[in-house]
Formats: sequence, C-alpha cells, structure tokens
Amino acid sequence: MPRKPKQQRRVRPVPPGDAIKARIVDMVRVDHAGETAAVAIYQAQQRVFGALPHKRAITRTLADMEAGEHVHLNAFNEELRKRRARPTALIGMWQPLSFALGAGTALLGEKCAHACTEAVEDVIEEHYQGQIDELEAAEIEPELRAMCQQFRADELEHRDTAIEEGAHEAPAYPLLTGLIKVGCRAAITLSEKI
Repeated sequence: MPRKPKQQRRVRPVPPGDAIKARIVDMVRVDHAGETAAVAIYQAQQRVFGALPHKRAITRTLADMEAGEHVHLNAFNEELRKRRARPTALIGMWQPLSFALGAGTALLGEKCAHACTEAVEDVIEEHYQGQIDELEAAEIEPELRAMCQQFRADELEHRDTAIEEGAHEAPAYPLLTGLIKVGCRAAITLSEKI
C-alpha cells in the first residue's frame, strides 16, 4: 500500500524566557511517557509470542526493538533527573494500557503486532520531527535535538521493519492502525499537560 505524502508541518513557536524551560520539560515528559509505553508494548508482545516455540523469530525481533526503546527510556529518565522534572502523572495508566495494547495485538497475530508497531512508530516519528523542528527554529537545546534526531531514526527503522514483516496484511489494517494512532496522539497531548 503506497504511503500518503506528508503534509507540511507547522512549527510550534517556542515561548520566550522561563517559559522555554517549561516547554522543554513538557517535551521531555511526553517523550519519557512514549518510550515507557513502547517498552511495555514490546514486552507484552514478547510475552505472548515467547510462549510459542514456533514464534522465536518475531520474539527476537521484538526483543531487539525493546532493547532500543530501553536506550531511549534511559536517556529520558536522565533528562528528567537532570532537569529536576517529574514524569507525567498518567505514567501509571500508560504502562498497563500499553501492555494491554501489545498483548491484544499479539493475540490477534504477527501481522497485527507489526501493524501496531507501524502505527505507534509512525506517530512517534512525526512527534519527534515536530520537536526537532521546534528546537531548530528556536536555535536551542542542540543536545536534546540531536538525541531526538537519533531516536526518530531508530523509530523509523522499527516502523520499516514492521512494514517489511507484513503490517499492511493485518486484518482490518486501516481500522486497527487508525485507532492506535488516535490513542497515541491523545496520550501525547495528555502527557504534555498532566
């Protein structure tokens, strides 16, 4: 299935003064939440497939993806600590919901698990790109910007792997990925604010 061309992104203006620090903390907070969710999704999918001896290949792929997400999560844990910021107040809700999403899509089969990965990573890639654009426009936080660029590249790699493994062949692919993307975008919005 051909990918739709991306629309022109609107760069969010960075506020002046102390509000910049608050905006950066919001960015780090939501990125931390997203990486926490990604780890939970991959752990759940591995738990389902890992119980089946004939699913070793996908289990290894998911373990590799989870390892990458742990690197991202550890980096954002350090960013929160460095900035004396707290995670989103919703983190305790995101972990079990993400685990349920991972387990549910894995129970629907490999193609649905890959469709989940594609949908999540597609939203996260867009989110990271928005942050990169915002930081570039304001000419601030070069280290955070570089980190987001690297993590965005990692997420694109996960997404591409999922597509290669048959994400588009999942039953009800448009509905499944559409619902997952709506949920991811809602979680991003809430995690930035709460």
